[in-house]
Amino acid sequence: MTGRAVDLEDLRFDQGARVILRRELARLPSGGRLAVTGTDDALVVHLGAWCRREGHRMSCPAEPGPVRAWISPGDSGRDRWAGAERAGGAAPSSVVDRAPAHWGLAARGALIEPGGIPAPFDLDRKEAVWADLAPGLYAQAAAKQWDPATAIDWKTDFTLPPEVESAVVQVMTYLVENEQAALVVPARLLARVHPHFREVMQLLAVQAADEARHIEVFSRRATLRGAELGTSSVGGRASLTSLLTEPDFSLASFLLSVLGEGSFLNLLSFLDRHAPDPVTRRIAALAHQDEARHVAFGVAHLAEQARREPAFRARLRAAVERRHDVLADTAGINEDVLDALTLLAAGGWSPQAIARGHAAVQHLQNEMYEGRRNRLIRLGFPSDEAAELSALHTRNFM
Repeated sequence: MTGRAVDLEDLRFDQGARVILRRELARLPSGGRLAVTGTDDALVVHLGAWCRREGHRMSCPAEPGPVRAWISPGDSGRDRWAGAERAGGAAPSSVVDRAPAHWGLAARGALIEPGGIPAPFDLDRKEAVWADLAPGLYAQAAAKQWDPATAIDWKTDFTLPPEVESAVVQVMTYLVENEQAALVVPARLLARVHPHFREVMQLLAVQAADEARHIEVFSRRATLRGAELGTSSVGGRASLTSLLTEPDFSLASFLLSVLGEGSFLNLLSFLDRHAPDPVTRRIAALAHQDEARHVAFGVAHLAEQARREPAFRARLRAAVERRHDVLADTAGINEDVLDALTLLAAGGWSPQAIARGHAAVQHLQNEMYEGRRNRLIRLGFPSDEAAELSALHTRNFM
């Protein structure tokens, strides 16, 4: 019988002897046995218990000598991994079409021991969550994280007229309200995604972190001069709450990221152009770069879905119409927000300035409409249908 020998010297089992034994057993030729030597007084006792647990056979020499025991790998030790499978491949290109529940939390590409409790991840199909852009977007998102404490100079010296400061506070209040909805949606979806699609999980986690950071900076700007926050309308809250009731991953991404956050990009650009102070302008620019990634993932994911299944667009249309019907009797965007945006764009109280501000807000709404229409066209909708669906989007912007 062929074999190998290992000298454990004075290494005890509670110091890691099993690590060396497993390595040596793995190197044994078929039918071989391992001779174990060592000086620990309890070696044979501990070795016997370990072999029984691992399914190996152990025998001790009849005569005293350097060899304390012989180990032969047992069938039960091998059977533990009989039927083991790889959880796909480690690379993003190796994700499977459907991740089995019994893979659970195993790392993608790991060798999975048979058995175990199925994991409760219902978003387990590639087509339901994946976009080939996800790994690259996650890498970009991880590299572009910013710290609110250092990325914004909160001590910048500026003074605004009270009415203008109140307008900024009202807009920031509205932004906080929207971003709280935008945080909840990816957070809820994240917990349902099978870990096999880890780049999507990571991207959603960063998206939630982005929104949490936006809530922080919008809140901090609102209270920067000691003011209380502005108003929150019933219609605005109803519009945002409707985003939370969509259980389908793709439809939730569509309503939030492609339509809502897409329009949000236009609003942040508007604030960047018309911000009355450098802190507000900096906040708008930083939030814009984050929101652009959220929109990019949503569009990429849905575009892949639509290419695979042209009928998928009918589901997208139905989601827009369903949300429109739910919100048909609500008042839409808070008029206090529209007035605040008008004043920020006007930069003054003269009739001519207010007229310019009103025109700028109208232009903003047209930009939002065109942006939604163009993204819908990218998803394969004909131009006239894209225009119709864009017009049905909630009046609350998000």
